[in-house]
Amino acid sequence: MLFKTRSAAVYGIDAHLIDVEIDFAGYKTEKDEFSTVGLPDAAVRESRDRVRSAIRNSGFDLPTTRITINLAPADLKKEGSGFDLPIAIGILGAYGALTIKEVHDFVLVGELGLDGTLREVQGVLPIAIAARAAGIRNVILPAANAREAAVVDGVDVFPVRSLLEVRELLNGFASGKQSMFAKPLRVDTKQLLAGSEHALPDFRDVRGQLVAKRALEVAAAGGHNILMIGPPGSGKTMLAKRLPSILAPLTFEEALETTKIHSVAGVLDKDAGLVTQRPFRAPHHTVSDAGLIGGGIIPRPGEVSLAHNGLLFLDELPEFPRNVLEVMRQPLEDGQVTIARASMSLSFPARFMLAAAMNPCPCGYRGDPSGRCHCTAPLIQRYISRVSGPLLDRIDIHIEVPAVQYKELRGGSAQEGSAEIRSRVLAARERQHARFHANAPDSGRQPPPPASDPRSRGSSRTAPRQKVFSNAQMSTQQIRIFCELSSEAERLLERAMVSQGLSARAHDRILKVARTVADLAAAPSITVQHLAEAIQYRTLDRSHWS
Repeated sequence: MLFKTRSAAVYGIDAHLIDVEIDFAGYKTEKDEFSTVGLPDAAVRESRDRVRSAIRNSGFDLPTTRITINLAPADLKKEGSGFDLPIAIGILGAYGALTIKEVHDFVLVGELGLDGTLREVQGVLPIAIAARAAGIRNVILPAANAREAAVVDGVDVFPVRSLLEVRELLNGFASGKQSMFAKPLRVDTKQLLAGSEHALPDFRDVRGQLVAKRALEVAAAGGHNILMIGPPGSGKTMLAKRLPSILAPLTFEEALETTKIHSVAGVLDKDAGLVTQRPFRAPHHTVSDAGLIGGGIIPRPGEVSLAHNGLLFLDELPEFPRNVLEVMRQPLEDGQVTIARASMSLSFPARFMLAAAMNPCPCGYRGDPSGRCHCTAPLIQRYISRVSGPLLDRIDIHIEVPAVQYKELRGGSAQEGSAEIRSRVLAARERQHARFHANAPDSGRQPPPPASDPRSRGSSRTAPRQKVFSNAQMSTQQIRIFCELSSEAERLLERAMVSQGLSARAHDRILKVARTVADLAAAPSITVQHLAEAIQYRTLDRSHWS
């Protein structure tokens, strides 16, 4: 007898529905013959032993016969233990242990224990989204995964804990009787996002460092990458950890896209079910290029993708291997990572803010009044050159973070908190959104979709390749339009270019940062004061660092 169920396989951060076809031979054999076809990996092939034991330990006496499992379409590789549940339900259906005759309106995912209990799997959020896109109403998942999938509107997610509960649920649908397991889980996503603002470190804890705080405020307001340079103990890490507290809150679309990545990577908090705060990732400098960018035989997201819509912090930047830092150039430029393998090529989103920190010299104490630094100029240059010029060109703000003086450290004056800084950042972001929206090519027809919307793409040669949401993302054409300078400001920029030997790329980044400084001041145009502040944020371009 033939019975069909449905499941899903995850590729990248998207899921594809899989038809699970079970053929149950009508005759007995001397021993169990259980074969799985359709490009299964080792975990899927091993499911035959888990499924057989789970079925028998759940009280069903299967006859010794031939069972053939086909996972269609057959040209897509299937991996993971999530196919255990649909295979087991298909066998029970073919054997006649179910009163329901077809389960085409159900997607089933879950790993089976030998006693018939269900264990959690990875990537159920993309599976729920794929089910909704296909018009499938019901998703049956392990109880540990249900909250994660329930954030998707338009599908009913049923949490179950064992194979027997799934059988009772399906038979209840067939008979029209209300099963105790037939109530779908509901999650209030608005309440989740509303209650996400808590437990973030506050800038009120930081003593002194007014210049560094201002630079971080500018970076947050314009989405600029920032590099902090200072001696050990000056507070670089402390400042970076407080940067998320002044970023704009996640929208639901951003939260959903970020949660998909964390779900696929298996790092999602199952109790939360949804990423409600902007990610903060801080990998150690011993991370590999695959760990930072992603990789594997079946590519998985790396740190840059886990930081999508959030912040990636790289402490001790020159200590990272050169090849690891160089692979970041594509995501910093394009906002995504493409990983190619012989069997497939997958893209992961990676639009993040980069915050990095480094010492001014190998010993870390260059410029210290005590004179304990004995690093020579060639040694310092070799140390700084560990970070390549092309990577530095993608960092808009370079700021020195000096050691905190004793009076500032012990002073009793009140420090400005994250709430006050964040209010100014949000106001500046609103001005940018209004400016880019008003000048978008399609602004007269429809509002721009969010960054995670699949419609968000470049429309012509004269428009940017993707929608712009912050000053850091402006194209060269938009810089000319939105960063016009007065004659006095032009002369200041020319003097800076000549005296400091700034590159053309530094020129564009200075204008972008100056536009953000003007937005924070609610100024319609860039003034000399705004431009002068932006020029000061190019520490590594100055002559004394050459």
